[in-house]
Amino acid sequence: MKKYLLASILFLFTATSYAKIRLPNILGSNMVLQQKSTTKLWGWAEPGEKIKIITSWDNKLIESVTDGNARWQIDIQTPQAGGPYNITLQGGNKIVLDNILIGEVWVCSGQSNMEWSYNQGITSIKDEFSELNKRNIRLFNIPKTTSNTPQDNNEGNWSICDSNTIKNFSAVGYYFGKHLNEDLDVPIGLIGSNWGGTPAEVWTPEELVDNNTVLKETATNNKPTAWWPVLPGYAYNAMIAPLVNYKIAGTIWYQGESNKETASTYTELINTMVGSWRKAWNKEFPFYYVQIAPFRYERHGVGALLREAQAKSLITKNTGMVVISDLVTDTLNIHPTNKKDVGLRLANLALVETYGLKKDAHKSPVFKSLTIKDKEAILDFDYATSGLILKGDQPKELFIAGADKVFYPATLKIKGNQLLVSNKQVKAPVAVRYQFSNAGIGNIFTKNNLPMAPFRTDNWEIDTSPLK
Repeated sequence: MKKYLLASILFLFTATSYAKIRLPNILGSNMVLQQKSTTKLWGWAEPGEKIKIITSWDNKLIESVTDGNARWQIDIQTPQAGGPYNITLQGGNKIVLDNILIGEVWVCSGQSNMEWSYNQGITSIKDEFSELNKRNIRLFNIPKTTSNTPQDNNEGNWSICDSNTIKNFSAVGYYFGKHLNEDLDVPIGLIGSNWGGTPAEVWTPEELVDNNTVLKETATNNKPTAWWPVLPGYAYNAMIAPLVNYKIAGTIWYQGESNKETASTYTELINTMVGSWRKAWNKEFPFYYVQIAPFRYERHGVGALLREAQAKSLITKNTGMVVISDLVTDTLNIHPTNKKDVGLRLANLALVETYGLKKDAHKSPVFKSLTIKDKEAILDFDYATSGLILKGDQPKELFIAGADKVFYPATLKIKGNQLLVSNKQVKAPVAVRYQFSNAGIGNIFTKNNLPMAPFRTDNWEIDTSPLK
């Protein structure tokens, strides 16, 4: 008996003496920490174990103690952008995280148009290979993972952005980060968390969908597939929840095609998702997103209605939308290949709205109001202060209708930042639509060369029947 008791005591002593500090994957060498912020470090170790931490930028000693759940957490203060630095953690073992940069950290999320990379055909990235060693960009790519409960870790790892690591990282995310790096002259950390085909429900906490009668009912329309999850919360739990302790500057988002059949609830869904992410991070961070591109869907009107729902989310605080209809050259390809300009437009939003740099071209005009005067419809827009122009002799995808709801191609006059729209057959105008179709591409721009966002002034029923 004494022999077994002694063995047990020795086992406990050994386990305690050699307990190891463990860190989540998001905390690692090569990472970028958000500058000038209170940032969390956290992990696991033996309950009651003292953790000593030294950050090389100030050489201060900070201590934490693991709680009864084997968890520890501590706040550190990061300096202004710079590096490389290291962080040393000492407990039952010693961990040194090296080659750490301090800068700006952004999450890049959504479905396939955010996921698409060099390896998936965005060959323009090859032109960047020779320049990557000049940029302080780091990448954290999260593998596709699901869970029915929120997780506290994932299997990603930080890497230096080079000609190998960039090949499987979001092209939109990279181009976004590249322009921030150039214009801000600070290191950029990009966290890729995306999955082609996923509806927005899977990126939203399950309880928020289940507790909302409308969203819960809509979610039942997401039919199971062999390629991506459709159940609410499944991607959020595994690919977003493990990140929420990690300080970020904001999020860019490119998604929507998989919610085209349920556009009527998409605005509420996205606002719910964004609100949940901000609550989890405890920060009202900026959320900049891409309006889906023109594409020949199999049902009438579904693309137009989804874009309309996306535009309505602009009323949410600290959001911004980029319009990319002019970047599309093939409306039979749901993955437009020009990701460079998409990333640039997202970056310009961030540079102006988040970082306060003065750039003229960063927002597309969005319909504001309609006034009828005699036989003309006069339209005003937000974000059109630079003035509007027509590229070409005649407007494309611009239509006007009277009370009979019959739309005719419109005649257009531009007066500063107003559109004056008419048609001789419409004696008493009631409604105007612009680029309000699945695959239509218009030709009205700002003088700064940003395309006008699609819109309609009416709320009439839209045909969503299958194409014949």
